[in-house]
Amino acid sequence: MIEFMEQEKPVIYQLLPRLFTNYNENCVPNGTIAQNGSGKMNDITTKVLKSIRNLGVTHVWYTGVIEHSNQTDYSSYGIHRDNPVVVKGKAGSPYAIKDYYDIDPDIAENVNERIGEFEALVERTHDAGMKVIIDFVPNHVSRQYISDAHPAGVKDFGVDDDRNRFFDRDNNFYYIPHQLFAPSIPMDGSAEPYVEFPARASGNDCFTAFPSVNDWYETVKLNYGIDFGDGSRHFYPIPRTWFQMLDILRYWADKGVDGFRCDMAHMVPVEFWRWAISNVKERFPRIVFIAEIYDVALYREYIHAGFDYLYDKVNLYDTLRGIQCCNVSAAQLTHCWQTVDGIGENMLNFLENHDEQRFGSRFYAGDPSLVIPSLVVSAFIGTGPFMVYAGQELGECAVDAEGFSGADGRTTIFDYWSIPTVRRWLNGGKCDESRLTGQEKWLRGKYATIMKMCNSEKAISRGRFFDLMYVNYENPTLNPHRQYVWLRSCDNETLVIAVNFSNEPCDLRVNIPSHAFEVLSLPQGDCVATELLSRDMMRKTFSSEAPFCTEVGPNDAVVWKIKHKNVISESKKTAGRLR
Repeated sequence: MIEFMEQEKPVIYQLLPRLFTNYNENCVPNGTIAQNGSGKMNDITTKVLKSIRNLGVTHVWYTGVIEHSNQTDYSSYGIHRDNPVVVKGKAGSPYAIKDYYDIDPDIAENVNERIGEFEALVERTHDAGMKVIIDFVPNHVSRQYISDAHPAGVKDFGVDDDRNRFFDRDNNFYYIPHQLFAPSIPMDGSAEPYVEFPARASGNDCFTAFPSVNDWYETVKLNYGIDFGDGSRHFYPIPRTWFQMLDILRYWADKGVDGFRCDMAHMVPVEFWRWAISNVKERFPRIVFIAEIYDVALYREYIHAGFDYLYDKVNLYDTLRGIQCCNVSAAQLTHCWQTVDGIGENMLNFLENHDEQRFGSRFYAGDPSLVIPSLVVSAFIGTGPFMVYAGQELGECAVDAEGFSGADGRTTIFDYWSIPTVRRWLNGGKCDESRLTGQEKWLRGKYATIMKMCNSEKAISRGRFFDLMYVNYENPTLNPHRQYVWLRSCDNETLVIAVNFSNEPCDLRVNIPSHAFEVLSLPQGDCVATELLSRDMMRKTFSSEAPFCTEVGPNDAVVWKIKHKNVISESKKTAGRLR
């Protein structure tokens, strides 16, 4: 077993095994698994994992590995068959969990050995020098949740519920008494109609029997002790659902999982998280908890509850997207770090994930090569984790209309499909880049350089941050709406970072105030600096008395590294002349 860095900055690579190692080049929209195939865990080989590791990745987030509802018949393996009426897409949503204790049979080479194949994947990932993250989906389950793999003595959700009551503290679900489930979707698409009586509330807090096509109608909301009828909270004695979910977390931690990405964490009461995380970490102190959360006002509360990291979607991600797409000023990035000041190390930054549109898609930037300034800001603005989504590093543009999700600029999570850029990079497991275009090779190299710097440069992994915008707003060489500049510093090294969101090059004369040199304890003078993205070396003046000069290309960035021992102050130069 390898030893992991204690102070590493997590660099997370998200992948869906069902899509990731599917090599079918002729997928058909809405195709079955027989037509389009499915990626397998066994095909994520040691060679593939080492190639991912070589990007600078420290953690792999295996998305959709827990068994969820789908339209494929696995009844011959003892797995209950789902009614397709309440399944989104042929492959189903990875977030409509059907059995918390089992692995998705789609991604197993031998369905009967699916748990063992997952355990082997965890071991291979560890051996390749990376940790394993999986989803924990606590807010809702599939409408057809039936566990056939739970340990002895574990009861399925809803078995002991009082179905005549909307709310009961120890019910797993919320019921709409005397109402038949009747969503506004076609209910006659199956040989056997789907019947649910009484109806249960849907996962997106839809407390009626009539969810729409835009609701999470394929899922059922779990009850953690909040009566949504009157808003009262019933946490003592501890609700039954709490104990059931704690058992699930411990089950996967026992299998060597290193962390959980917790789906829609803010829809589950913070009191549960405080209790559950502390109980899990009592046995597994190194387990990491990541919250998918979309309310900035809750950030600090959920960190105090025990979460290690939070999605910073509505703050940094939305701002970067606005700069790229909607003429939002780059100066707004100052507000982003101020919003999370004091908890920046807990922020997980990203430009893509399974919920968001691909950066290169026509719905976002329209060109993956424009990513460098956004990428550098997202990866280098803080010490918290940075995450990429499989294919992002290759410029995947998600142009396919795969089926359920349509042509929406996202890579489908609902269909059996193959990701073109990933498929060509993997090249049947060779990982040799021979089928990549010139731009794809260039982009992957850029991603590797930037992602590796997250931990090779201590100023990025654990250094201090200093925003330079406040002394450059009236700088005639810098447009604060299109350029952003800052410092990162640690021990005897400082990075001067500048990004340019403009389509035109800029020749910057960046002012660095004396306050920066004082609070960061930086020397002043002349030095030879190295630009880490291009490896260029150049003589620079690093001083509050004269601007720091740098050119930045269109839609590009520079990261100048200054080693303090190489800074020659004016006093030293004078002394040298006297000698």
